[in-house]
Amino acid sequence: MSTQLLAEFPELSHLSREDLEELLVDPVYFQAVFHTLNQVKSLYQAQTELGLANESIAKNNLTLQDSLFTLRTETKDAFEDAKALEARWKELDREQKEVYQRFTPQFLLMRLRHATIAQDDLSETRASSFVQGSSSSEETQTVANGKDIDDFVREFKEMRKVYHKRVMWGDRWAAGQVVWRDD
Repeated sequence: MSTQLLAEFPELSHLSREDLEELLVDPVYFQAVFHTLNQVKSLYQAQTELGLANESIAKNNLTLQDSLFTLRTETKDAFEDAKALEARWKELDREQKEVYQRFTPQFLLMRLRHATIAQDDLSETRASSFVQGSSSSEETQTVANGKDIDDFVREFKEMRKVYHKRVMWGDRWAAGQVVWRDD
């Protein structure tokens, strides 16, 4: 008897037709014959080997579990520390920018211009007060005012010198002759 069943399962060739029919009817007999087939035996052997390998991997994972939980906790703590440091960095960076804002070239130029105007106003106010003070004085105080005139000239000259230096720096800046290094 040469059938497709016997071609695929040559182990069943020793069974008679009645035995094959009995296989289809009796589940216990079917299981007994089924488990004796070489293909089934090798399948069960492979399944057993895979189960043992899986069990070995599971045991290995269980031995690593505590160290992994510790590592996870340490990593979480390090991440939280890094986030806190990052937030602190942003805060410090903002503070630094605020501090350095006073030293930017634009801000320094503005301060120079304001200081130049203030110096000019100061010297002009001093000169006006001296002229008004001397015009109201009488001729008898002219001798006593000689020292006052020398003091005024020296003071006014110093004020105007500072003013003109600031004007020169402002002119150089406007001409692009002032270079600010970032170091």
